[in-house]
Amino acid sequence: MIKCNLSTLMGARKLKIADVARGIDVHRNTITLLYHEKAQRIDFDVLEKLCKFLNCSIGDLLEKED
Repeated sequence: MIKCNLSTLMGARKLKIADVARGIDVHRNTITLLYHEKAQRIDFDVLEKLCKFLNCSIGDLLEKED
């Protein structure tokens, strides 16, 4: 299973879902689904924008759990 650490990263930076959605110019629902780990898929461009916005790597954002 793939775990998304977006909520942890946003919490550390005290960011709201709306702040991130506006900051990377994607729909709020996309960020909400990732935040609550309910997303079924994610586009590479969204991953890239999130990593740039949060100044993190893909490994910080996503991790594989057994």
